[in-house]
Amino acid sequence: MTKPRVSARLAAIAESATLAVDAKAKALKAAGRPVIGFGAGEPDFPTPDYIVEAAVAAAKDPANHRYTPAKGLPALREAIAAKTLRDSGYEVSPDDVLVTNGGKQAVYQSFAAILDPGDEVLLPAPYWTTYPEAIRLAGATPVEVFAGADQEYLVTVEQLEAARTDRTKALLFCSPSNPTGAVYSAEQTEAIGRWALEHGIWVVTDEIYEHLLYDGAAFTPIQRVVPELVDTSIVLNGVAKTYAMTGWRVGWMIGPKDVIKAATNLQSHLTSNVANVSQRAAIAALTGDLSAVESMRTAFDRRRRTMMDMLRAIDGVELPTPRGAFYAYPSVEGVLGRPIRGRTPSTSAELATLILEEVEVAVVPGEAFGPSGFLRLSYALGDDDLAEGVGRIQELLA
Repeated sequence: MTKPRVSARLAAIAESATLAVDAKAKALKAAGRPVIGFGAGEPDFPTPDYIVEAAVAAAKDPANHRYTPAKGLPALREAIAAKTLRDSGYEVSPDDVLVTNGGKQAVYQSFAAILDPGDEVLLPAPYWTTYPEAIRLAGATPVEVFAGADQEYLVTVEQLEAARTDRTKALLFCSPSNPTGAVYSAEQTEAIGRWALEHGIWVVTDEIYEHLLYDGAAFTPIQRVVPELVDTSIVLNGVAKTYAMTGWRVGWMIGPKDVIKAATNLQSHLTSNVANVSQRAAIAALTGDLSAVESMRTAFDRRRRTMMDMLRAIDGVELPTPRGAFYAYPSVEGVLGRPIRGRTPSTSAELATLILEEVEVAVVPGEAFGPSGFLRLSYALGDDDLAEGVGRIQELLA
C-alpha cells in the first residue's frame, strides 16, 4: 500500500482564498488584462516615511544583523505595552508580549498554546479565512456561529450559548471585523466577555483593525470592559493594517505568562526572532503619533461611502453599513438564480467567477468566510479603480 506523500494534517488545509483571489488578479493584470482587484486586505498606501527611515538606519546597524530574543526586542515589547495602555486603556507587562511574524503567526500560536484534540472553538461567522485552519492545525474543531445581514453580522450571547458544549474551550472574537466591517458596541462586547468568563471559556480577541472606525463607531477592548478575563484571554494585534505595513511582517500576542512562555518556546523552534529591521520599524510606528494613520482612515472612509452607495444601487444586493476595517460584505442572495449574460449563478462562488470572467473584477466569495450568498470587497484601493470596478459590477448585474 502506497503511503500518502503529503501529511493528512497539511493536506486538509485550504489555500487562503483571499490571497488566491489577489494572486489571480495580479497574474491577469501582469498579462495585460485590465483587472481590478477587490480581494486583498491591505492598504494601498506606502508605509509612512518616518517608519521607513527608521528601518534604513536599523539596516546599517550591525546589532540588527544577528539573532535577537525569540520573544522580540525588549524595546518593541515595551512599545507594545505602552501602545496598549494608550489605545486600549489598561496596563500589560512587556513580559506578557510575544512579537510574531505577522498577525497570522500570532493566531496560529495562540490556538496551538491553548487547544488540544477534542476541544471546540466558537467561531462567529462570517470569519477571516485563517481562523478555522489555525484551529484545525491545533487539533481542535471550529464551531461556526453565523450571524447574517439581518443581524448586521453580529452574533449574540444567545447564539453562542446555543453552540456551547462541554468541549468548548475558546471563543474567537474580532471587532472591527474582517470580513464584514462589523463593530460590536461596548455593551455587546461586555455581554460576550461576561458570558465567556462565566463559563470558563478562553477569548482570543483579534484587534488589528482597532484604528479603522467610521460613523462614530468606537473600538472596545474586551479586556478593558471585562478585566477579569486577563487570565483567560489572548490579545492579537500588529502593525500591518494601521500603518500600511503588511509586508513588514510584525504582529504580536499578549496573554498570561504560561501561555506566552509556551508560544515563545514554539516560536523559538519555528521561526526564531522576527527580522530585526522590521522590529525597529515597528518601534518607530508605535512610538510615533497617529497623524499618518488618520490620513489613511479619512481616505478609507471616503471610499467606503462611495462603495456603499454604488453597491446599494444594485437590485438584489443588501449591504449592512460597515463601520470598521476596510471591507464591504454585501449579501447577494437576491442576485443568485438570476440569468446573467446567459449564465445563472446559484452560489456566491459561481457569481464571483462570473464577475471575474465577464467584467474582469476580482472579489472574494462568501464561501471563503462561511456560508454562500455573500461577497467581500476591500475598499483599500484607489478611488478611481474603486469606482470603475464597482461600476463594472453594476453594469453586469443591471
